[in-house]
Amino acid sequence: MKLVQFWRPNLGYRVGLVRGENVIDITMPEAGLKSTNDFIEHAAVGDFTLQEFVEHQLSAAPRAVYAWRELDVPRDPFVPHLALPIIPPEVWGAGNTYLRDGASASDDDHTRPEIFFKATAARCVGPNTPIGVRRDSDFTAPEPELALVLGHRGDIVAYTIANDVTARDIRNVSALFQPQAKIFRGACALGPSLVTPDEIPDPYKVEVRCRVERSGETIFEEMVNTARLARRLEELVDYLVRDNPIPGGSVLCTGTGIFVPQTEALENGDIVEIEILPIGVLRNPVTRWGGSV
Repeated sequence: MKLVQFWRPNLGYRVGLVRGENVIDITMPEAGLKSTNDFIEHAAVGDFTLQEFVEHQLSAAPRAVYAWRELDVPRDPFVPHLALPIIPPEVWGAGNTYLRDGASASDDDHTRPEIFFKATAARCVGPNTPIGVRRDSDFTAPEPELALVLGHRGDIVAYTIANDVTARDIRNVSALFQPQAKIFRGACALGPSLVTPDEIPDPYKVEVRCRVERSGETIFEEMVNTARLARRLEELVDYLVRDNPIPGGSVLCTGTGIFVPQTEALENGDIVEIEILPIGVLRNPVTRWGGSV
């Protein structure tokens, strides 16, 4: 099952069920179901999976239907468009989770994984909305990642795509600068959809593709398979929630195996595309905040 959130003029944000090339509006304000967060919370209360709960709520009543291509457009308050697929109360990241070239799993095996705080909802953007480059960074790069949407018990309720935008030059100066390198306006993109675990039966056989376009030309393109993950997803979740309760709907980014070189550092006007099937393509323009330093 694939879910999205989208903006509908005069009605606000809506929840959509993706069927083929169409999006069916399944928002039910009268039942307290106005966001994907609401669906996740109500499913947990009833001890349903997200897929089971959505199917349980659907009826034969007529519903508004939109073409995907009509929603996958730049953000405009007067036009229906895709939005963040979830409003994450917290976004966390995991680092050094992929095997390095020429390394074995034992080479990359440390007892404790690297887990760090990434963003709040205010620092996240959805599809077709600008990601940011800090005004004091000369080497900011996208980090394409499979992301986990978690329930309040730490269970994986859905998957989405994350772009863990990182100011690498700031991080490389000192580990103490990691928060500044990771947390800023537009530092995390999520979307375009949420898919339930039945859509990705083996999360260790998933291709993650990244493209960076500049002035209509592809300047960077690379793919990695999650088969190269050196950490199990359950292990990452276990360390995240250990003595650290998280709100339902929080997101855990599982790390990247794609590294854009400094020669292709993000510039104002670039377009970043990250593709993971069946989640879709997360596309974002790039904006440098505040101009040059």
